[in-house]
Amino acid sequence: MLHSWSLLSSLAVIASAIAQSNPSASSTAPAATPTVPYASDDPNYWLWTANSIDANPQPIREGLGADILGPQNIPMQLENSDALAPPTTDNGNVDNFKWPFSLSHNRIQNGGWARNQNINQMPVATAIAGVNMRLEAGAIREMHWHTDGEWAYVLSGYLRVTCFTPQGQIYLQDVGPGDIWFFPPGFPHSIQAKNTTADGAEFLLIFDNGAFSEDSTFLLTDWLAHVPKEVIAKNFQVDMSAFDHIPSRELYIFPSTPPLEDIYSDMVIPNNTPLNYTFPLSKLPVTNAPGGTYKVIDTRLFPASTTICAAEVIVEVGGMRELHWHPTEPEWTYFINGTARITVYASSSNAQTFDFQPGDVAYVPPSYGHYIENTGDSPLHFLEIFRSGEFEDISLNQWLALVPHELVKAHLDVDDATIAKFTRVKQTVVG
Repeated sequence: MLHSWSLLSSLAVIASAIAQSNPSASSTAPAATPTVPYASDDPNYWLWTANSIDANPQPIREGLGADILGPQNIPMQLENSDALAPPTTDNGNVDNFKWPFSLSHNRIQNGGWARNQNINQMPVATAIAGVNMRLEAGAIREMHWHTDGEWAYVLSGYLRVTCFTPQGQIYLQDVGPGDIWFFPPGFPHSIQAKNTTADGAEFLLIFDNGAFSEDSTFLLTDWLAHVPKEVIAKNFQVDMSAFDHIPSRELYIFPSTPPLEDIYSDMVIPNNTPLNYTFPLSKLPVTNAPGGTYKVIDTRLFPASTTICAAEVIVEVGGMRELHWHPTEPEWTYFINGTARITVYASSSNAQTFDFQPGDVAYVPPSYGHYIENTGDSPLHFLEIFRSGEFEDISLNQWLALVPHELVKAHLDVDDATIAKFTRVKQTVVG
């Protein structure tokens, strides 16, 4: 009798073990047990913006900090609320990733100006540099070349550009607001403002090297000023007197007669390059998103631009560029209109928030998680630029929607109703 009871008990134990090792599909995981405190619900909105009226910008947030007793730069404090009174979620150390072009030294010439941003201004920006340039109507950024690729976006006005290839092919085209160009490394090119508008043009230049300097390019006039005239004459097989009026030093930017309105009248021969070196981005239809619109331009649409690609984004009031990251390439962001804030997550509990105004630059290293939030009362317009031929990003929302839900619950302790609201389609801009 005792033997039979022991046998039955053993069978029961085995059956129980088998049942536990093969749970039914309808079973649920045990409730998560927190191993660290829950994240705080303290509000971390921006406290003011550059356009706030009667604001008293002080380093005080939710009972932390104290007012400034010493000298203050109120305009600067108004533009940088999240640096002066950072969100409580900021932590640790993150390299400075903000640079206003208004602080760049400006090279003023007869006919225009140019100001530079590279690793000297923002050391973290090792892969991309930028130049903001202005040309009066007819003015020329002289014929030149450099060792880095050049991508450009027209901010205002109209220009005529040329590009010459090592195979002896020529490309000439007009570009206007919102259009772009790309000149490969070493390809000589020129930029001239048309007189379509009385003010000429202004544009943004992007280079695929963070150390690029606009003051260190190869210029036609600078080269010939340093070649003996008899050598120049021998090269072109003309009399030396033909070069009596060549400049003694570089021109860089200089005034000139506007180009002919009819572009074909300006061509020596028809364009004969296998690739176009400009792209009418202004005519590319936008992709609508819940919180705004965006365009992506990379080698799939613009094959010549092998080292630089971009997204042009508009975020409506109250919206933001969703939480995301770029796997292998840094993001160089230029703000055209509106105000914004970005929090960058740099791993190891390091995070920092900065505020941005038109003309500011942000630089987010590869794989750093971030968002771009509209903090103003008008649409936010900016460019995301990458040192890559093809645009890539990873959406946090989409990632969490497509991994096993039990995995998300185990990490974040959220319920099924919350996960059901995650979107399996990348949103890009949310509102």
